[in-house]
Amino acid sequence: MEMMTQLQQNRRIIHDFASTTLAAIPGMFARLTYVASLRDLSSGAYEHSGLEVLYPKAAVQQALARCHEELFERILEMSLAAQETDLRACLAGMEGGLASAVDHWTKMESYRVLIPEGSPDYLKTLFCSNVRALLEILRKESRRPHSAA
Repeated sequence: MEMMTQLQQNRRIIHDFASTTLAAIPGMFARLTYVASLRDLSSGAYEHSGLEVLYPKAAVQQALARCHEELFERILEMSLAAQETDLRACLAGMEGGLASAVDHWTKMESYRVLIPEGSPDYLKTLFCSNVRALLEILRKESRRPHSAA
C-alpha cells in the first residue's frame, strides 16, 4: 500500500512540476536543459526549493529524476528534423545566441550533462551522436553566408 501512495505522490509532484514550471519553457531541449540544471553534478541530487516546500525531499528527488528520464526519452523519440528545430530554438535562446552556443556545446560537449543518470549506454550513445550531428549541421548553417534577396 505504501508503494501506491508513493507512486501517487510522485505523479502529483510530476503533474505540479510539469503544469507550472515545464509548461512555461518552450521546447523539449530547453526543458531537458532546465531539469538537468536542477541536478548537482557532484552528487546527482536534484534541488527544487519550491517543490521541497510542498513535498518530501526524497519524493521530489524521485519525481525530478523521472521527469529527466521522460524528457530525455521523448527527445530520442522525435525525428532528427524535429530534434534539429527544437535544438536550434533552444540554443538560439541562450546567452550569446545560436552560433556562440553551438561553438561552446561542440567544444565542451556540454550536452553530456543532459543525460539522466542511469541511462543505458545505447541511449547515451544515440543521444550524443544525434546532438553532435545536429551541432555540426547548425555550425555549418551559421557559417554559411546569407544571400541578400
